[in-house]
This record gives sequence, C-alpha cells and structure tokens, in this order.
Amino acid sequence: MENLGAQDPRWIGEYRLLGKLGEGGMGRVYLARSARGRTVAVKLVQAELARQPDFRGRFKREVEAATRVGGQWTAPVLDADTDAEVPWVATGYIGGPSLHSVVAEDFGALPERSLRILANGLALALRDIHGAGLIHRDLKPSNILITIDGPRVIDFGIARALDPVGSTAGGNLTMTGAVVGSPGFMSPEQVRGEPVTGASDVFCLGSVLAFAATGRQPFGSVESGIHALMYRIAQEEPDLTGLPEGARGLVTACLNKDPAKRPSVDDLVAATQPVTDDGEPWLPGGLLARLGRDALQLLEVEAENAQPGAVATQQGPSAYGHPQTGQVQAAPHTPPGPSAYGTPSAYATPHAHAAGGPAYQVPPPTQPWQGGYQTPVGYPAPGTRLKPIRGLATALMSMFGIWLVLTLLDMALNISLLDTYFSLDSVNDNMLNSKKSDVEAMDSGTSVAALVLVVLWLVWFRTAYINSTVLNPGRQRFGSGYAVGAWFIPVAQLWLPKQIANDIWTSSTPPGPGRRGRGVLHWWWTFFVIMFLMFPVNGASEIVGDNIREQRPRVAVSIADDLIGILTALLAIAVVRRITKMQEQRATAPVGQAQQPAGVFGPPAA
Repeated sequence: MENLGAQDPRWIGEYRLLGKLGEGGMGRVYLARSARGRTVAVKLVQAELARQPDFRGRFKREVEAATRVGGQWTAPVLDADTDAEVPWVATGYIGGPSLHSVVAEDFGALPERSLRILANGLALALRDIHGAGLIHRDLKPSNILITIDGPRVIDFGIARALDPVGSTAGGNLTMTGAVVGSPGFMSPEQVRGEPVTGASDVFCLGSVLAFAATGRQPFGSVESGIHALMYRIAQEEPDLTGLPEGARGLVTACLNKDPAKRPSVDDLVAATQPVTDDGEPWLPGGLLARLGRDALQLLEVEAENAQPGAVATQQGPSAYGHPQTGQVQAAPHTPPGPSAYGTPSAYATPHAHAAGGPAYQVPPPTQPWQGGYQTPVGYPAPGTRLKPIRGLATALMSMFGIWLVLTLLDMALNISLLDTYFSLDSVNDNMLNSKKSDVEAMDSGTSVAALVLVVLWLVWFRTAYINSTVLNPGRQRFGSGYAVGAWFIPVAQLWLPKQIANDIWTSSTPPGPGRRGRGVLHWWWTFFVIMFLMFPVNGASEIVGDNIREQRPRVAVSIADDLIGILTALLAIAVVRRITKMQEQRATAPVGQAQQPAGVFGPPAA
C-alpha cells in the first residue's frame, strides 16, 4: 500500500481515505474507513472513463448486479455512487495478498493440500456469483486474495451482469465479439469473442489452479505474443508439467475446450470438499507469517490515520461525489486551534444526511487522557519512560569524530610511507624507519579509540533498541540481548545486526507524512560489511617479507582500509543522528494544545 499523494482525494463519499492500494485500467483503489469505523476498499473510476456515457451506464449495471452477490468467499459491495461526477464503489476490505503475489513473487507454488482448499473456496465463490445471475469473466490470480480463512474472489468492476437470454438492451456485455478477460486466464469462448456462460469461469478456474500448483500459466505468458497465447488457449493442450497427480484430473476437466464437457460448479464443490477437518491451517507457515505482518501493517496504518488532525470539521469533506448529491466538494479543512484536537462539540459529520439536511455528530478518533488533552494514536502516552539517548548519541558521535581524525592522520602517514617506498633512492633508512614508527604509533592510538567507540556503540545501540520496543511494541523480531550479542556471533554478525537496526528504524519512525526512507541505513551497512571483510585482507597483507616491493601492497591495503572506515563512520554518524532524532520526535511530539507529554525521557516537568 502507498501513502496518499498530492493528487489523491482525502475523502470519497463518507469514506476517509487511508492509503492507495493500487491502480489499474479502470481506476484507483484506496483503503478507507467509513463513518462507523469499518475498513473498506473504494474504487474511484478514471475521470476519462466517467465522461463516456456508455461506460457510465455499463458501470452502473455492473455495480447493481454485484450487490446481489453475497457469501463467505467474495468481497461484498457495500456502497456506491454511480451518478457522481466521478463514480465510485466501496466493497468490504479483505486483508491479504493476491494469489499472483503469493505464487509469482513471494512463496512459489502451493502444496497439494493448500491447492485443494483453494479449489474448494473458489468453487464456492463461483457458486455464489453464478447464483446471483452473474458471470465473473475475469477470474485470475490477481483477483483472488489469500486470507487465513481461505481465498476471496474480488473485482466488482469486472464481474458482469448476465443479461436475459436474447436481450442485449442497455449494453453489449453478452454480444458476440465482446471480449472481456485477461490474456493467459481467458476461456476459448472469450478468445473467439463468443457468448460466454458459467462454464467460461470454470475454464478460468482450471488455469488459476494450474498456476497455483506450478507457478506457470498453463498456456504460456503474454511475452510470447498475445495472438500466439490466444491461439494456444483456443487450440492447444495446456502444459501441466509439475501438477500434482491428485489435482491433474480436476484441472484437466476444467480446461476442456468444449464448455459442455467441463464440470459444473456444483460438481467442483463436491469434488474438492476436504476429507476431514484436521484443524490445521490451510496455508504454509511462512505464508501465515506474511499474513500476520500484513494485518499488523493495516493496524498501524489505521492507527496513523486515526490522529485527530485527520478529522473533518467542515460540513462536507472532499468526496469526488457526495453520497446523495454526487457533487464534488472541497477537501476537508481542519482549522487551527483547540478544535483540531478535540473540543467534543466541534466535530461535525463527514456528510449531511441529505442535501441541506442537518449534520450529525461523530466523536473524535482519539482517546482522552487525564490532564485535559489527548494522545494521538502512534505516539507514546504521557508518562511513558524511554531510556535517555541524547547524551549517549552525543558521546558516540564525538568519539566517531575523534576516531575519524586519528584515521585521517593514519591514512596521511600511510600515504607518505607508500611514497617513501617508491622513492628509496633519495631516502635513507633512518627516515624510512621513522615513518614506519609514526604509522605504528598512530595505528595503536586508532585501535584504542576504536575500542572505546565499540563500547559506546553497543550501549547506544541497545538503548535505541529498548526505546523502539516502547515506541512500537511487537515490531522487533529479536530479543534485547541480540542488540549486543549479534555483533559477536560468527557469520550471523554479517546480517543479524542489520535486521535489528531495520526494526529499530521502523519502530522509531514517526507516523504520518514526512517519513524518510532507510537509504542511509542500507549504505552504512554496505560499507560496514566491506570494512569487516577488509580485516582478513589487511591481516594477510601484514604477513610479508622485508623486501621493499613486498611492503608496498601492505601499505596500499591499509590506505584502502582507512578510506572505507572513514566512509563507514560518516554514514554511522548519520544513522545515529537520525534514529536519535526520530525517537525524540516520537517521545516529545506535541499533543493537544501544543503540550508535551511529561516524563518521557525523565521525570515530569515542573
């Protein structure tokens, strides 16, 4: 999900937008919350399409037909305004990745048990859709969402009403030559532009199951050419290599070229019924973990957008269409002053009950706290104590500065020594030995500074980790001991500290707009790993003879090591400064009427 951009509305109808879920040929889809607090998905049609009368009429019929579909396996249509200047429709939000994302991007092909339950859920969804007099016409992996409870079929903008036989009044959805679908997951009837029946969805289901079981489209991808792909769908047999034997008969039957020979939806439901209910999750463990993280992310997004500054205090929020009037209204405006955070009587309705009607009142989306002001969701409550970190950060950055100065001097001495090795004809042994002694002395001083630096780094890093667990509990994947110990675990030290740093950064980032990426964190770790890998190279370069030519590479390696260390230290300073600043922003963020929570980094202010 993406943050809302400057071009995105903040309200559609009575729904306040939280983020953008995606964008396609028909329009944009947003995550939103209703006035009653329900999370929904709102599709806003492209303005260019809305200006076409035939599309607007077809869209209206599709929405009206989709409202007749209910059941456990589909996303219900909750609300719509097809007469608004820019039409929109709201459906129940289903939290979970698409089947395409799961198979093609994250986890690969599903195991046979998961495939059977997937087939059963999709068959039940088609039974609900067909029972409402509809044909989906675009059943494909990206229109199937994976949840803990089973698959869900979506896309209210594509499922189309099946006109009565012999009638084409008001549209051409069933006219010969009208092709609706997605290449790779179309039926032969759709390819030929013939009228379609429910058997077309059964064929598409077979293609979906083959993809879920093998990770490949059974008739190839569109990269080989759309016409070649359509020819294979209409004329050639599917490639079912890798399909489990237990599913081969079912998928083969669904992919029969003759619609009359394909199984009915009721046959599919009966054939895919689980033998027993063993109570085990239907998905692999890794995928269940992904769903849990997605659910946590949704909660965080809702929490971020529940801040009181997002509540409208005018009688009509921006809508791209008032639910009753269809009028496009201005963006919501929250005036400055106490009303921005919650004089209870100041919160007006997101929209009037009817044009010109009285507004109803809704409460502010914050939780009151003792003391007369409120804490926005996403910030620590007043009285939450974080470990002091500013002093540690200052000491650490100062020590980095000392180490940088010593390393720069060491690099300068090494450059001078290297120059001496290349000009021995004009330099005596006493001068050479003197420069070598200077380099060795500087190396010793730099090592002492590095030891102090390591101690300060570990103390600061552990403190930042502990604070992150207070600011955003549950986001950390490792215990506090790893904040120190991970740096000393062989092999794991090349990746584990970075995972902990990622968690610290994510948990410390203030919610809302203005959040920065983790580029500086990635670059710091890249150079740290390079510096770490330079240790054995540098050590090997020390094991050389006394020959002057053999000494030159050793000095050159030392210079390169110093240069990498300097870059790593500069990036580390940026990381320390940024994380410290973010934690302070989270801990001392203004609340209510520009007040600050007391006792965040220490005792309450007098």
